[in-house]
Amino acid sequence: MVTFWGPDFSALRREDPEIAEVISGELERQRGGLQLIASENFTSPAVLAAMGSTLTNKYAEGYPGRRYYGGCAEVDRAEELAIERAKELFGAEHANVQPHSGSAANMAAYAALVQPGDTVLAMDLPHGGHLTHGSKVNFSGKWFHPVGYRVRRDTELIDYDEVRDLAQAHRPKLIVCGATAYPRLIDFRAFRDIADEVGAYLMVDAAHFIGLVAGRAVPSPVPYADVVSCTTHKVLRGPRGGMILCRENLAARIDKAVFPFTQGGPLMHAVAAKAVALREASSPGFQGYAQQVVRNSQALAAGLAAEGMRPVSGGTDTHLALVDLRDLGVSGREAEERCDRARITLNKNAIPYDPEKPTTASGIRVGSPCVTTQGMREGEMRQIAGLIAAAVRADPASVAGAGSLRDAAEEVAALVGRFPAYPIAEVFS
Repeated sequence: MVTFWGPDFSALRREDPEIAEVISGELERQRGGLQLIASENFTSPAVLAAMGSTLTNKYAEGYPGRRYYGGCAEVDRAEELAIERAKELFGAEHANVQPHSGSAANMAAYAALVQPGDTVLAMDLPHGGHLTHGSKVNFSGKWFHPVGYRVRRDTELIDYDEVRDLAQAHRPKLIVCGATAYPRLIDFRAFRDIADEVGAYLMVDAAHFIGLVAGRAVPSPVPYADVVSCTTHKVLRGPRGGMILCRENLAARIDKAVFPFTQGGPLMHAVAAKAVALREASSPGFQGYAQQVVRNSQALAAGLAAEGMRPVSGGTDTHLALVDLRDLGVSGREAEERCDRARITLNKNAIPYDPEKPTTASGIRVGSPCVTTQGMREGEMRQIAGLIAAAVRADPASVAGAGSLRDAAEEVAALVGRFPAYPIAEVFS
């Protein structure tokens, strides 16, 4: 029997006390405040153990049974487990678990489905899309011809009539749906119908909500999409990384687009950690978690609305809410900075038809994955809404405002003390 050789934090403290201090400081930051970034979560100690394992030492270009290096028997098993667990969990015909990130997964999907210069129809970044959906500063906007669809001004929901009109006018080779700041469910069947009408592939960027799909809290895009790109962190609660699900007829193209076209050797410690997370996500307990994530997000959005902060589209169906702060006369950047002083971590975010530039923004984005992992429920969400409101309204330049931020920070500390992240801190010692 071989004893597991895992992370040795005492060795790190001896060899590099500066980095050890950074890691300890980050643990304390995560445990000492409210983490409301919608794209973050707390992995399990088991996922962390896989990430810090000796699998990081192994170079494994290629795929299980078809590597370019010897000595891959063990890492082949890890990747095969991850693939089978992903296919079973999501009902997918094929899975590739090697992408290093969601953006890498998207790049590979583009490479498999379209050629440089082809037209791609996707959600505009200012309306909730992602950089890889056609931003001019990203490969997707430089190598392809992007056409963006938006949300309606009156409802702030995707305008499916506009999507169809744009598809018919531009005849894209690829249609992308999915978003990073859209709080509502997406009608995958409507997108499938539009894609079929114009002969386009349909790709669903499920990076933000794939964990909710795993937990049966929202509908799955897998039956409708040709390709589904994902991240393995966020609600799925795995390591930072990417994954692609696709139909069997596209499997070879997807695999070749990941390796050798866009990546070299996979990160086998991350692949193993993805396998761990996928196993955890297949449990009945994870379904309860995912459903609570949505309930908490809805309670948080309702609490913020009661505090005078308007949820975009009137609320949320998912793990995140987008909040318009213009009625308070506070920018998203100001709100983010004030909340940070109150030990509340969230991000400024553009709202649809935002008059401000993205670096200022008129809104904030809040998410419930982390606090739900900590065990908080609807009652705590209402308390958090009040803390956010107090922080956003507090002008730190004034004596009263600075005092309000200190009071909020103390209440946050008491709250997270009742629901600690990583309560067994020895995991990191």
